[in-house]
Amino acid sequence: MKVTTNTPDLLIVDDKPLFLGIMLIFFILVFAGAGVMIVMSGEPLGILFGLFGGGLGLAAFAVFVRRVQVVFHRPEGYVEVRRRNLFGGNRVRHGLEEIARAELEESRSDDGGPLWRVALVIEEGPSVGRHPVTFAYSNGSGHQRAAEAINHWLDAARGQVRRGA
Repeated sequence: MKVTTNTPDLLIVDDKPLFLGIMLIFFILVFAGAGVMIVMSGEPLGILFGLFGGGLGLAAFAVFVRRVQVVFHRPEGYVEVRRRNLFGGNRVRHGLEEIARAELEESRSDDGGPLWRVALVIEEGPSVGRHPVTFAYSNGSGHQRAAEAINHWLDAARGQVRRGA
């Protein structure tokens, strides 16, 4: 996760799984290329190898590679979570005043290392609960920085509203 815009009126947090996307494209190309090579060597069943391996890679790409963008817009008073994958996207909008804070949710990987994701906490209203920004957990300090930036921005925005700005 990365904070791409941070102004008093606008905060944008992005999650673009570039490494995973590049690795899955490489996976697809390897299987498709191997299938073509097998077909060119005279074995027509190589097309099944390429289609099956490339198809698995494409399915994984469609499921796991998801761009997420969270937009906090103070002048219009909303928070919008935008998710986009290979098949399209969706948007979920909440009122800015509904968001109490951002928290880190932690999980453990199979080897025991910690994994995190950011969740927006709504304490009142029709959307009460924890709303994860990303569905998957991952390691790295980006989630911690994003949660801190969100909480700092929310505190600053609430301070400006109290002062009448």
